[in-house]
Amino acid sequence: MRYRAPARAEVPPAVFAHPAFAGLSEAQRGLCRQAQWPDAETLNALWPAPVSDAGVRLRFTAQETLADGLHYERRIHDHGLIATRTGNWHDLFNAFVWMRFPALKAALNRRQVEDLARVGAVRRTRAQSAMTHFDEAGAVVRLDDDGLLAAWDAHDWPTLFRGWQAAADRGALQCWLFGHAVMEHALTPSIALVAKALVIAHPAPMDDARMASLLAARLRAGACLNDPQELRPIPLSGAPGWHPEQAHADFFERLPCFRPKREGRLYPAPIRP
Repeated sequence: MRYRAPARAEVPPAVFAHPAFAGLSEAQRGLCRQAQWPDAETLNALWPAPVSDAGVRLRFTAQETLADGLHYERRIHDHGLIATRTGNWHDLFNAFVWMRFPALKAALNRRQVEDLARVGAVRRTRAQSAMTHFDEAGAVVRLDDDGLLAAWDAHDWPTLFRGWQAAADRGALQCWLFGHAVMEHALTPSIALVAKALVIAHPAPMDDARMASLLAARLRAGACLNDPQELRPIPLSGAPGWHPEQAHADFFERLPCFRPKREGRLYPAPIRP
């Protein structure tokens, strides 16, 4: 069943304390909580409008006013215009991800346009599917713990998530939520949230810019997101604070997102800077 996001008036302000929204700025949280939807110009006022990989200045524009017939990705690449529907949670969170990770979003856009130029808009490549999955539902996990990585490899969800907070506290784990669709689903806290993750193996913490720069460079070089099988499922509802039923003894059996590993499924090695 397709998810229907709640109306703005149906979302209590306390929802935005959920970890899915930890990356939002105070100004962005304010836009989520205010009574009226922000328009494209309001969003642009929060953003320094960086230059894309194609050398054009990026900005949000109301999708309702567009009549150019351009493909969504082509319009961003050629003209810097990010079509954004007013009154739409999905597009609002997409705008926030552009603000936080412009280099990574621009690199995804460039790769998508390159594929469109190569195969056309009708055919969909494995790389396009991988990039779309990551764009909509992506997460990036920096993990410096072989035991937790092995648990993740085996879909041993209790071991992974019971060790999650301790690993984060000692600086061995960071998680960035990139997918705006996951943020939209987090408006309904009872939903089991699952992201599609890229994993970075590195011993030292990274800030947003370094992580995004690393992945953007790999994207431009064609070194990642060439196939959906590169992405690991990460049921983020298991992470501390992500789901209201975590105190139940049968939590990892109760939620369908904690699936066993499919026979024969192998995950690629983590990215190493």
